[in-house]
Amino acid sequence: MGIQPLSRLTGVVPLPRSFTSRYGAPVISHIDTDIFRRTYYTYCLACDFCDDQCCEYGVDVDRYHYDRIMRHADALESYTGVSRERWFTKGVEVDPEVPGGESRRTLVVGGRCVFIDREGRGCMLHSFCVDEGLDFRELKSMVDCLFPLTFYDGTVCVADEVDDGSLICLGSGPTVYRGGREDLEYYFGGEFMAVLDEMEERAL
Repeated sequence: MGIQPLSRLTGVVPLPRSFTSRYGAPVISHIDTDIFRRTYYTYCLACDFCDDQCCEYGVDVDRYHYDRIMRHADALESYTGVSRERWFTKGVEVDPEVPGGESRRTLVVGGRCVFIDREGRGCMLHSFCVDEGLDFRELKSMVDCLFPLTFYDGTVCVADEVDDGSLICLGSGPTVYRGGREDLEYYFGGEFMAVLDEMEERAL
């Protein structure tokens, strides 16, 4: 199966084959071409208007990344000033589409994720990794790193906040695809990106 010709490259499009992430899940077989058209302010470190709005609901953390967070629990407690008992909600959701087959959600405190830097801005998991010389994708979940890209039922697509227009930084900057391209390549590899780059060209 090849990529659809230009005249049909809209909506949800099948890939020539399925691609599996470096963790064994998710497995991606389709792309929603909205990722090549919707835009947002990608430059989070330079942003001075959003007040980290995208962190107001917390984030799902898959089992793979939960385990790695807990391996650094002692250091993270010291770094964040928050005890590990206050990091996650009690429930565990079974989800075969995420690494490790299940996920937990970070707690929300004062209208923001528990890992938000309340004296500055941004994610303390991210800044901890930078300070420790770790790749931030080793502790931050796929859902977190890809946002406002996401995946659902084998399809890479825009997150709900893009679809419903509630993301505060929509409408300026690069496309959702370009903003998340580096992370997609990390998770799925170069062949996957070559296919998506071709799809992007045809979609536009």
